[in-house]
Amino acid sequence: MIENLPGSEQHRCGFSPGWSIRAYEDSLDLTLFEAAFCFRCHEVRMHGTAVPPALTTQFFDADAQPAQALLALFRAAAPNDGVGN
Repeated sequence: MIENLPGSEQHRCGFSPGWSIRAYEDSLDLTLFEAAFCFRCHEVRMHGTAVPPALTTQFFDADAQPAQALLALFRAAAPNDGVGN
């Protein structure tokens, strides 16, 4: 789903990610990557052993259907504490 997010231009908000995904190797000792998403500035920052330097900062169209579907999954998985992005 993340791979299919359409690209976008950079927006300015100071990068305040509200959601992230972290992937581990089988042993759960090593983080392969973490992708932190800011739906305000349309930026995703990635780091980890499986992330090539060219992919560390990317921009996505936060209003596109794939991005909204991903945001809905994030919201559905999060505890409802009255705070949300």
